Amino acid sequence: MDLEFGEGEAELRDNVRSVLAGICPPSVVRGVYERGDDPAAIWAAMAELYWPALGVPEEHGGLGLGFVEVAIVAEEIGRAVVPSPWLATATQFAPAISEVGTAEQQSRFLPPVAAGALTGTLALAEGGRWALDGISATATPGANGSWRLEGGKEAVFDGATADEVVVVARAGSGLGVFVVPRTQLAVTPRTVLDPTWPIADLDLSGVEVDAERVLGEPGSDSVRIGLERVVQAATVAIATSTAGTCRVIFEQTLEYAKVREQYGKPIGSFQALKHRLADMFLAVERATSLCYFAALTIAEDDPRRVEAASLAKAAAGECQRLVVGEGLQLHGGIGYTWENDLHFWLKRAKAGDAMFGSAVVHRAVLARQLGLVPAVRAEGAAA
Repeated sequence: MDLEFGEGEAELRDNVRSVLAGICPPSVVRGVYERGDDPAAIWAAMAELYWPALGVPEEHGGLGLGFVEVAIVAEEIGRAVVPSPWLATATQFAPAISEVGTAEQQSRFLPPVAAGALTGTLALAEGGRWALDGISATATPGANGSWRLEGGKEAVFDGATADEVVVVARAGSGLGVFVVPRTQLAVTPRTVLDPTWPIADLDLSGVEVDAERVLGEPGSDSVRIGLERVVQAATVAIATSTAGTCRVIFEQTLEYAKVREQYGKPIGSFQALKHRLADMFLAVERATSLCYFAALTIAEDDPRRVEAASLAKAAAGECQRLVVGEGLQLHGGIGYTWENDLHFWLKRAKAGDAMFGSAVVHRAVLARQLGLVPAVRAEGAAA
């Protein structure tokens, strides 16, 4: 595996960064925080540039690129703390359709995703856990191939605004995956730390799902395997986005250390602060490298993708813990003010750690996967 960007990947990164600097400067993010501005124009611009189509196969109107390219956009979205449905749609909903849906279902849902005409999300978490083994929402078969859902889902990305929701529920002794129009669900938006990443809780009680909206064969091994792959992709995308956010926190802190003077010298010239900045840099580089290693395992369908996804999420979570704390502290009093933009990145990094399992959770998952600690119960993880 080559962890260095090729010419095309570097060009994609630079183009995405340039576009986001124009359509999503900090003033736009502040508008979401302070006035609840609708970021619909950002999604429209992304759709015009075919960003939702990056990972969609060409036969369904997409660009047919790999997961590395998807991860590049995810990182840049984290760098700019972009408020948009891209992450949920491109790294959760679309992979669920691709991995679990039939050819007919892929032809139905993926072309509008690629065109930016359809947004979607994945409803998985229950009880603060993203583990497939922890799902208690149920699906029972009805007439003519339909299914009836009961239970609820927590912390669904864009759960209050997505057009379609992929719901994971227990079907007999296995799992089922169902595409439900968001308007058929009872939605409760949450008040969250980062309003640019809106999440909601969903009530599934009594929802009827028609046969053509049932992905794959509920309860089958193929559905379970497909779901595991979907959750791995979503986890790596969140981790990569979080690493991108952490890098900006480091960059802002470094620049501030160069201009903030104490005792007549820039604080960045003090040896103790140099060590702390070096630790931040190393944490960001480590997390980013592990995230792209995980993205490569997914792009190449390498069997190491299982461990790599948890490694990436654990590294991103540990990175944010260090970088957020040091970044806030080294900014001093100004870092605590609402007027300073730093808090946009601090909150996005904290939110990124919580979603799809924290660093602690994924450390426990790795211990179980590698057989280091027998019978570890990995709460909240995508296992």
